[in-house]
Amino acid sequence: MRTDGAGDVIRISEFDRTAISTLLCDADGNLFPSEEPAFDASTAVTNDMLAAAAVPQRFTASELRLTTTGKNFRSTASDLLRNAGAEAMSPQALERWVRIERDRVTEHLGNHLQPDALVTDPLEKLSKRYRLAAVSSSASVRLEACFTATELGGLIPPELRFSAEDSLPTPVSKPDPAIYLHAALALGIDSSQGLAIEDSIPGALSAVRAGFPTVGNVMFVPASERHDRINGLREAGVSAVVSSWDQLVQFLA
Repeated sequence: MRTDGAGDVIRISEFDRTAISTLLCDADGNLFPSEEPAFDASTAVTNDMLAAAAVPQRFTASELRLTTTGKNFRSTASDLLRNAGAEAMSPQALERWVRIERDRVTEHLGNHLQPDALVTDPLEKLSKRYRLAAVSSSASVRLEACFTATELGGLIPPELRFSAEDSLPTPVSKPDPAIYLHAALALGIDSSQGLAIEDSIPGALSAVRAGFPTVGNVMFVPASERHDRINGLREAGVSAVVSSWDQLVQFLA
C-alpha cells in the first residue's frame, strides 16, 4: 500500500538541512515496493532451507516479512537456524542457499516491479538539488533488476549504489552501520552532509549508528503496520517521518 502524501510530516528532532548535499536512499520498500513481492519468492526458498536443516517451522510470506524486514537472506537464514536451536550451516551450504534465493527473488522482482510517477517525479526534483545514492542490504544484481524495472537507473546509476552484500570486504546486513560508513567514504562526505531515507527499523538503526540524520519513509508500509513502524522508527532515532517522496521534497524545500 502507498500514500499520495496525505497527512503531515512527523517532525521529531532538528538537523542542519542546509548542510545536506547527498541523499542516501534505502532501496527495497523505499524507492520501490519490493518487500512484499520479494518475500513471496523468498519464503519458498526459506522453507526449503529449513526443511533441509530438519527445522519443522515454516513461514508464510507475511510472517517472514514481519520477522526479517531490513535483513538480507544470509542474516535471515543464520538467525532462523540459531533461533530454532539448529546446527549452523557450513559456509559453503549457506552461500548456496544465498545464491538460490538471490536468483529467484531477482527474477520475480524484475517481472513484478514497474515505474511509479509518485517516486520518479519527486526524485527528479530532488536530483536537481542533491546527489542521490542507494544504500542497501540487497545484492547488486537484485538492485540492478529493480532499478531497471522501475526506470530509476538514470537517477541512481550503478556507481552510486552501495550493497552491504557486495560492496564490502565481508557481507553484512543492516542494522550494522558498515555499509553507510563505506558509502560516506566512497562519496567523500561526512555525516553532516548526508541524509538517509529509510523505511525499516534495521535500516534506520544502520544509518543513525553511522551518524547520519535520518528520515523514515512509510510510503510503502501497509496501513495496518504503519503505526507500529512509525513508533519503531522514532525509537531508532530518525529525525522525521514522511508518508511519500513528495512530502520529503516539501520537507527539504
